[in-house]
Amino acid sequence: MTGTLFALLVAMVGFAGSHFLLSWPPVRSRLVATLGERPFLGVYSLVSAVFLVWVVLAYRGAPFVGIWELGLFGRFIAACLMPIALVLAVIGLTTPNPTAVGGERLRDASRAARGIVTITRHPFLWGVALWAVAHLAANGDAASAMLFGGMLILSLGGMAAIDHKRALRLGDAWQAFSGRTSLVPFAAAAAGRVKVDWKGIGWWRLGLGVVVYLILLLSHRWLFGVPAIVA
Repeated sequence: MTGTLFALLVAMVGFAGSHFLLSWPPVRSRLVATLGERPFLGVYSLVSAVFLVWVVLAYRGAPFVGIWELGLFGRFIAACLMPIALVLAVIGLTTPNPTAVGGERLRDASRAARGIVTITRHPFLWGVALWAVAHLAANGDAASAMLFGGMLILSLGGMAAIDHKRALRLGDAWQAFSGRTSLVPFAAAAAGRVKVDWKGIGWWRLGLGVVVYLILLLSHRWLFGVPAIVA
């Protein structure tokens, strides 16, 4: 079902809603008890993939309905946020972190609170959030508001949901880890709970994030049908 804004709305609600529902502790624990851990993760991944494909197809087929137009200012916001978003996302994906999938094994707070985690314990999701804000600024149509607004809600809500799940599952180990880190970037460092581990972040991760940004910037028209740089 594509070609309408309603189809995109349903797809986006399904994508975000399935993430929250299947990861909700009472539902997750019951499904894991019934299916087993690995089969559950397989079902979770399959459901997410199906909804994601639907979201992409629905977004591409949705009619254009303008809501706002920020013009040059919106493109400036996107240009400023996207490098930061992609660097955060890449660093987040390449850094061991108790908030990541499978990260429950990192139970030693003194070993886990290193690198980018000393800035925020959710670097990848902050990258997604900034990516969403950047595209909301650059695209003021209804379909973009649904897609990127939905991703913004999913990323921000996901941070709180992950913290809640880890607190239930890891107990004292999570309390030790969360006490030395923060959801909001630099909040723990500003409060004196941790010193930012710039060296632990790794120059190669920063460089990889910049490379990914440049690749997407130059190939945006080919990948998504519209140029990232508009004169």
